[in-house]
Order: sequence, then structure tokens, then C-alpha cells
Amino acid sequence: MMKRLALSAALLLACGELQAHDFWIEPSTFHPLPGTVVRVGLRVGQNFIGDAVPRYSDGIAQFYIRQDGKDEPIEGADGGDPAGFLRASGEATAVIAYRSAGSPITLPAAEFEAYLHQYGLERVIAERAKRGESGKSGQERFYRYAKALLAGAKSSPDNKSSPDNKPAPAPSRPLGLDYEIVPDDDPAAHLGPLRGRVLYQGKPLAGALVVATPRDQPTGALRVRSDDQGAFSFALPRGGVWLITSVHMVRASFFSTEDWDSLWASLTFDRPGPPQ
Repeated sequence: MMKRLALSAALLLACGELQAHDFWIEPSTFHPLPGTVVRVGLRVGQNFIGDAVPRYSDGIAQFYIRQDGKDEPIEGADGGDPAGFLRASGEATAVIAYRSAGSPITLPAAEFEAYLHQYGLERVIAERAKRGESGKSGQERFYRYAKALLAGAKSSPDNKSSPDNKPAPAPSRPLGLDYEIVPDDDPAAHLGPLRGRVLYQGKPLAGALVVATPRDQPTGALRVRSDDQGAFSFALPRGGVWLITSVHMVRASFFSTEDWDSLWASLTFDRPGPPQ
């Protein structure tokens, strides 16, 4: 019991320290062969450079893989990295999904507003100023909504058994997360621009900052705002592993002990094509 309490305290402390940093899923491979066991790591950091996040079951609301039309939970041991393991079917593109429980944190006013600037949340800065809260510490509860795509044999653009080269439907279907990035096509197979939507509670969100970061050149991030239909588009200049992120913040409910709820969405995948 003491060991579990110590682990819980350490992980809860870590959750606070991870605030204002991107969170993503990093599998051991984005191209598993049929029947391959995939190690599913959770990462937190900036510019696609991050540290491992150990599994903490009490902080996980959902953690599963959607493949072959079914959802299967991703199991793992608390305190461990990777956070879970799965067996991939290796057929069409599969989607790994993670939704965290909420974690509260309080930041000094200057630090809070600096990260609001960093993540394109000037709307919140303006609202705080209007309410006379600019000098007040930032009290929020943050939630993580991460997805990753595992390409399969039927999702490969070079697969001769799929002459029509139609993308798998799973990546372009919303999972029902409170905040999520949904590509229009399967970016694990699609060679053209990355087009997608940002959805908040299932509805398009306008004006959201969306950032695309390549793993092999993390300083070369691309940034766009979603349009009135929640749509965005990137002309990705290279193949390889990409991280797409977006952050949304809303006023917390009257019954909350925090002032704000922040929602952090991410999507990782390996785009086909040369790295340059």
C-alpha cells in the first residue's frame, strides 16, 4: 500500500510538471506486421522531443486500439514504460486512442499567460483581461486526448493487392473524444496534403491553432488556424513521422474548483514518402 501511495504521489506530481507541454503516443513501430506485439509509449515534451510518461491507471479514462472494426483495451502495468502493449492485426490502418482523467494545476499569472501565447490561446488572455484577472494565477484542469495511427498492409500506397489505393476509413472517423484532430484521409497512406478537422465535443472548432511537427526536423514546425468549418490543411514537405497538435481552453463549469478546462489533442503517424 505504501509503495502504491508513493507511486501515485510521484505520478500526480509529474502530471503537474507536464502542464503546458505537448503529449503524444509513440508506438515502437508505426508499421507492424500481422500479429506483431507493439509497445505503446506515452510522451510529453516540446518540439517532438519528450520524456516517457509511466502508466498511471487512475489517471486514464480510456486507452485502446480500434482495429478491424473493434475496440480493444491496451493493458499495461502501473509505473511502467511503455504504458501498454497491443497485438496488431497488420491489416488496415488502426487507431490508438488515449483519454486522460482531468488533472488540476495552478500556475503563476505570468507563466500562465506565457503559455497561453505559446499555444495560440490569445482569446483566453483577452477574456482574463476583460474580467480583471490578468494578474491572477491560472487555475485549470487539463485533459489529454492523443491518437496514433498504425499502418497496415492494406493502407500502404505501394501495396499491389489494393489497386484502388483507397484509404482505410478508421483514421477519418471521429472517435467521440471531447477534443480531437480528425484527418480527412489516411495520412499513413495518403501522399498529398494533410487535410483534416478539429472537433470540440463533436462539432467543428473555428480559429484553433494546429501545429504539425516532423520528428526528423522538430524546429521546422508548421502552424495554421482552423477555418469556420474547423478545417485545416498542411502541405507536408517530407515523409516520416509527424506530430499534429492543438490546444483548446474553455471556462470551467460553475461547480468546478478551477477557472478553466484545457484540452490537449494530438495525432502521430508515419507519412509515406522520402524524408526530404
